Amino acid sequence: MTIDRREFLRAAAIGAALTGVPGLRAAAPQRLAPIAWPRGAAASQPTRPRPTPSQLAWQQDELAMFIHFGMNTFTDREWGDGTEDPRTFAPTALDARQWARTARAAGFKAMVLTAKHHDGFCLWPTATTRHSVASSPWRGGQGDLVREFVDACRAEGLKPGLYLSPWDRNHPAYGDTPRYNDVYEAQLTELLTRYGAIHEVWFDGANGEGPNGRRQVYDWPRTWGLVRRLQPDAVMFSDAGPDVRWIGNERGVAGTTNWSTVDPAIVPVPGLSGDEVMRSLTSGDRDGTVWRPGETDVSIRPGWFHHPAEDAKVRSADDLVDLYFTSVGRNSKLLLNVPPDRRGLLHEADVASLQGMRAKLDALFARDLAAGGSAAWRPTGARSAVLTLELPEAATVGVLDLREPIALGQRVARYVVDASDGGAWRRVAQGTTIGYRRLERIAPVRMRRLRVTITDAVEPPEFVRLGCFSAS
Repeated sequence: MTIDRREFLRAAAIGAALTGVPGLRAAAPQRLAPIAWPRGAAASQPTRPRPTPSQLAWQQDELAMFIHFGMNTFTDREWGDGTEDPRTFAPTALDARQWARTARAAGFKAMVLTAKHHDGFCLWPTATTRHSVASSPWRGGQGDLVREFVDACRAEGLKPGLYLSPWDRNHPAYGDTPRYNDVYEAQLTELLTRYGAIHEVWFDGANGEGPNGRRQVYDWPRTWGLVRRLQPDAVMFSDAGPDVRWIGNERGVAGTTNWSTVDPAIVPVPGLSGDEVMRSLTSGDRDGTVWRPGETDVSIRPGWFHHPAEDAKVRSADDLVDLYFTSVGRNSKLLLNVPPDRRGLLHEADVASLQGMRAKLDALFARDLAAGGSAAWRPTGARSAVLTLELPEAATVGVLDLREPIALGQRVARYVVDASDGGAWRRVAQGTTIGYRRLERIAPVRMRRLRVTITDAVEPPEFVRLGCFSAS
């Protein structure tokens, strides 16, 4: 693939996401569409990392649903030990379409299924082990949950993703490094060749003992190379990447400073720990040499698998909205785990919270108070600029929505926002990185004009789009 071809694909990816708004020129007032960035040549030739078309599309999805379902669902555990009887896996009313319908209605664009968790039980009929759905009573031993999941995603217009745990507490080859690496590659090959296009391939660094008491040495370069060969358009997630990094916690909170660039030497392989590693995962690196945006994973419940005792502990709709602000609103993507119950259905309490979240987000972002206003963009230095925005009419604003055109890279390192209702300017917000999206909740204030001042950037900043919304 040539450089020119990559540039064409990036431009096409931007165009697909934008409305047909003409490019904004410095200091020239323009009408703002509700969700639009200018198109056209960059002010300067970028030298920093930029997203691939797959990474850009991945982040624009904003919301993905994690589906933790498997043997642990029926043993009421979080981590199985691999000794479970496959006959224990017996959902009574499994309906992957219900999962996908719920996700789509709540505004999710993708789903990721735990095809195999640490206990080693495989949700597809695999040639690598008898510890799979083929040995269970579900569908008379003829079932393939990965197939049902992928088909359900496509039927509802969602992008399917798969998680294959590298740790396997059941397989006798685990700990016999060359032998198990062959097994793991065979499992991954089955998943990536039987089910069509896979949007995201999800790994972690879990590395405990196997049934023989030995630890495994994973061959990550081989694993990543296999995914590249079999699913070249998929993004790979793990602590380290290589395409998407973990945000460093399971609380649903990305860093208030969050660069999509990292230094690959900080986290060369999944599973590393330490203060410097966690800082890099959570906040990225201003001077990073590769593009690895962060994914923020968190569960809707205290646990990752369904437990009946937690049915009254599901996160509320308001809590889910807060997670949206601390993940998507901090230049990340939210991967929200919603575990099916023993029936094989998403529980009614989880569905209600998801529906409530969607209703609240739709109401909050229903009307951009800046739409129809005029904007002037003026570079003030090599790494600074000012955006002045005049609303079509005075309004009380409680939420600011700032966005950079990240197809051209991430540039803003520090900004302040001031507002005026005809008198003196008043500081209403300030922050560091913007990236794909930065959502700022501010004390509701009546304003007619806003001014975003980029005080520091790593390259000449591009036009920053600003949306304004009521807090209620």
